[in-house]
Amino acid sequence: MNIFRYTGRLHCWLYRLTSGVFTGLASGTPVLLLTTTGRKSGRHFTTPLLFLPDREDLVVVASYAGRDQDPQWWKNLQAHPEGSVQVGPHRWRVRAEPASEELKKHLWPVFCRYYPQYQEYQKKTSRVIPLVVLKML
Repeated sequence: MNIFRYTGRLHCWLYRLTSGVFTGLASGTPVLLLTTTGRKSGRHFTTPLLFLPDREDLVVVASYAGRDQDPQWWKNLQAHPEGSVQVGPHRWRVRAEPASEELKKHLWPVFCRYYPQYQEYQKKTSRVIPLVVLKML
């Protein structure tokens, strides 16, 4: 197991323990916990992600730190679009879909202002980093 998995698990544990009081913000941007169903294993996986609200929806970035493949959580949602999120003490069921080009044009610069590394991640990869809309069910 690599350091990122340990860090992610610790982040999730602290988030759940404190209802997001600790680890609920990163770079001034709110953090949610996204739980997906593994496309191969059927197991549940939880990932902390920066998000921005868009009306009643939540939007996250599938950057995978600029790697050339999509992150596992996005692959899982493409196979099984329903999951759940926790924001602070609140939990919802969600359905994921790729953001429209119009929404991405509007929100990508906002994400990059909060977390400038996203621009570097996009330069590192040949894929277009998607934004993912999490619609409340």
